[in-house]
Amino acid sequence: MGEVKFVLNSELMKIVIASDSYKGSNTSMRVAELIEEGAKAVFPEANYIKIPIADGGEGTVEALTSGLGGKIERVRVQDALGRSVDSFYGVLGDKAVLEMAAASGLPLLAKSERNPLIASTFGTGQLLLAALNAGYRNITIGIGGSATNDGGAGMARALGYQFLDAEGRELPEGGAALAELKQLNDSKVSPLLQEARINVACDVDNPLLGPNGASTIYGPQKGADKAALGRLEKALANFADVVERWKGLELRNSPGAGAAGGLGFGLMTFCDACIESGIDTILDLVDFESRLQGAHLVITGEGKIDGQSIRGKVPVGVAIRAGKCGIPVLAIVGDIGANAKRVFNYGIDSIMSTVDRAMGMDEAMARSSETLRDAARRACMMIRIGMRIAES
Repeated sequence: MGEVKFVLNSELMKIVIASDSYKGSNTSMRVAELIEEGAKAVFPEANYIKIPIADGGEGTVEALTSGLGGKIERVRVQDALGRSVDSFYGVLGDKAVLEMAAASGLPLLAKSERNPLIASTFGTGQLLLAALNAGYRNITIGIGGSATNDGGAGMARALGYQFLDAEGRELPEGGAALAELKQLNDSKVSPLLQEARINVACDVDNPLLGPNGASTIYGPQKGADKAALGRLEKALANFADVVERWKGLELRNSPGAGAAGGLGFGLMTFCDACIESGIDTILDLVDFESRLQGAHLVITGEGKIDGQSIRGKVPVGVAIRAGKCGIPVLAIVGDIGANAKRVFNYGIDSIMSTVDRAMGMDEAMARSSETLRDAARRACMMIRIGMRIAES
C-alpha cells in the first residue's frame, strides 16, 4: 500500500485520475472528468491529471486516443457473423492500436445471434490488415470482449492463410468447421506481416484447451450449450494439432492462448505476436510512471470491484504501479462485490461506492454520472478531514 502523505495546502496537491470505463454508462475519459468535477468541489486549487485507462477490451482504443491525443481511423469490416459493419483502429504517432471487440466482439451481436460454432475473427484480421496497409508496423491489439471461438483462424484467413479439408477445399468460417482441418496454405499471406511487431493486450492466462481453456470457460457466455462446447473443444484440439505441426512449435498451453476464443493462440501462431498483460501494456503506452511523478493521490475505478479484480483489472494494475512510487490509491466504483477486500493487498488503500442509497441496476446506470461525481466529492471530504487532523 502507498504511504499516505498529507499535504496541508491543497494548492500543492497533484491528483492523478486513472480509471477504467463504467461499461454501459460512462467512458474512461468521462469517468475521469466526473471525478475531477466532484473532487474540485473540495479541492478547487489542486492540479488534476486525467489518464483514461482500459485493459485491452472494449473501449481501449477510445481511452488511448483520447488520453494521448491520437486519432481514429475508420474501416469497414465484417462482424463475427460476416455482416459488413463500421469499425476503427487508433493511431498514436507511429503506432496502431486495435481492439478486436470493434470487429468480432460480443457487443456487436444481439443475444439471440450468439453462436460460436459459426462466429469468426475474420473482421479482426481485416482491421489488422488495414493497419498494415496504412504503413503501421508497431501494432498493439486488445483481445477482450470476443464473440468467437475459432482459434484466430478467421483472423489468419483475412491475412491470406488458407485452411483446407482433406479434399483441399477451404473450410467455412467458425469454430465448428475446424474439426475438418487437414492442411493449411500460407503462400498468399501478406508479406507486410513479416515486417510487423504485434503485441497482444490480454487480461487472462487461460490455455487453449481443457477445463480452463477457451471453449469451457468462455463458450457459454458466447451462446454455446453443452453439446456445442464439446464440438468446439474437439475442433480446437484438431486445429491445434494441424497448425502446430505446420509451425513446428507447441503454443496451446502458453498463457493467454485461450483468450478471446483462442485468438491469443492464433496471433502467436500466425503473426508471431507477443502476449502481454493488458493493463500493463496500456500503462506502458500512456507512460504512466512519468505522469505519476509528484502525485499525492491516485484515484482509479471500474464499474464493479470484487475478488476477481486482482486478475489484471484496471484498478489493481494502476495501484501496483502507484504503490511502487509510494502514492496512496483510492478506488471509486459502481459496485463493491464479493471478496473485494483482496484488492487491499495490491495497493488499493480504500474503496468508495458511487451508490448513495438502495437502488436497482437500472436506476444506478441512469444516475451513474450524478452518483460518480458525488462519490468523488464525498471521498475528498473524508481526505480533507484527515488533513485537518494532521494540522491539529
